Amino acid sequence: MASAEWYLPQDRYFDPDPAQRRVAVELYESVARLPLISPHGHVDPRLFADENATLGSPTELFIIPDHYIFRLLYSQGIPMEDLGISRADGGPVSTDYRKIWQIFGDHFYLFRGTPTGVWLADELDAIFGVKTKLTGATAQAIYDELEAKLATPEFRPRALYDRFNLEVLCTTDAATDRLTYHQAIRDSGWHGDIRPTFRPDAVVNLLTPGWRKSIDTLSEVSGITVDSYAHFIQALEQRRAFFKMMGAKATDHAAETPYTQELGYSDADAIFQRALHGQATAEDARRFTAHMLMEMARMSVEDGLVMQLHPGSIRDHNAMLFQRYGKDMGADIPQATEFTHNLRPLLNKYGNDTRLRLIVFMLDEATQARELAPLAGHYPAMRLGPPWWFHDSINGMRRFFDRVVETASIYNTVGFNDDTRAFASIPARHDLWRRVAVNWIAGQHVRGIVDLDDAREMALDLAYRLTKRAYRFED
Repeated sequence: MASAEWYLPQDRYFDPDPAQRRVAVELYESVARLPLISPHGHVDPRLFADENATLGSPTELFIIPDHYIFRLLYSQGIPMEDLGISRADGGPVSTDYRKIWQIFGDHFYLFRGTPTGVWLADELDAIFGVKTKLTGATAQAIYDELEAKLATPEFRPRALYDRFNLEVLCTTDAATDRLTYHQAIRDSGWHGDIRPTFRPDAVVNLLTPGWRKSIDTLSEVSGITVDSYAHFIQALEQRRAFFKMMGAKATDHAAETPYTQELGYSDADAIFQRALHGQATAEDARRFTAHMLMEMARMSVEDGLVMQLHPGSIRDHNAMLFQRYGKDMGADIPQATEFTHNLRPLLNKYGNDTRLRLIVFMLDEATQARELAPLAGHYPAMRLGPPWWFHDSINGMRRFFDRVVETASIYNTVGFNDDTRAFASIPARHDLWRRVAVNWIAGQHVRGIVDLDDAREMALDLAYRLTKRAYRFED
């Protein structure tokens, strides 16, 4: 029996109503080939620092770095060691990439109906020309096909950057990063636009493992001895200036809650001193993070860097996984998150200042219509980021449009960002957003809410122009 091919109809994700589908197809054709802007993500910049860099083996490309994939495999009882995930203690893990790929193929059915399954089908078909569905029976033949292609110049990262029609790609980099690979990209003379993003979580969140060592590194890279709160602020401002000089357009901040509070200097310094001496409490960390969100907003008013806030995730929820494999191993779990009161101090101080661009993301969908849309629909500084992590999906995007736009308008949202480590999945992720967006717009048209001219403009905005404007790439 012949192996089945991927099911990728040209009008996928569109509404079955013929009238809406016709409009969605027309709108999609108008935006499908627009350049891609990736303003926030986690692709490793070293991929582009050397023109001869490769994406590695199929297993190294698709499985090992992608927690969307290995978290679902782990949920079915497959040991992380069997998937090639490195252990924190250096213990043995599988290095048989073909065997790991076979496990992936044997369990690919797990991804049916998930956004990951949708992305992978599109990616394998459109980018790598793999027409056969991945199963246990086809896994090795597909591995051979991918391995051969990944060894060719056409599938090196720089070549794919051009093929993807990427206009700009932003990475996420620790505040202490020297941006060596970004500098190497610049020095190489390559035309690709790869920009850093300033992420200070490791030095701002006082209870982060290795915080004291990160402070020492901050002292080293900034040239400022960070022995007080005042010097801490000076060092962060120096690093932000360096990142901006290297092309950064934004900062990124993760927090369990969007709680904001302004501390007096003496309180902030007292907490910082306790942290330096290993005496910071959980309450110290909570108050200091809240205060530093205020400080980061102030700095963004002054230097123009767009401020992104990703709250609501309990990171590394699985303690055993964290201890054995380290952080960010697919165990992010959302929690209920309140924005109206938590963001009020920050918005009351800076939310009316158009020099600030604060992009807020959410994992608690209950807040979309109740809190976030009204906030973004009022404060000039605030915008809503697209559905993130668990809601970066067909249904998550539909719910977002339905719950947010009537109150906030699409013009207080920022289009799409892919927020991915998986470089080769970027076109598929953007394509899914564009399809879902135009389908929603088509629904607005056939219901008599917007005319066709406005629908076409909305499609262009959601696919491309809002992102470019929100992240100030037009400046």
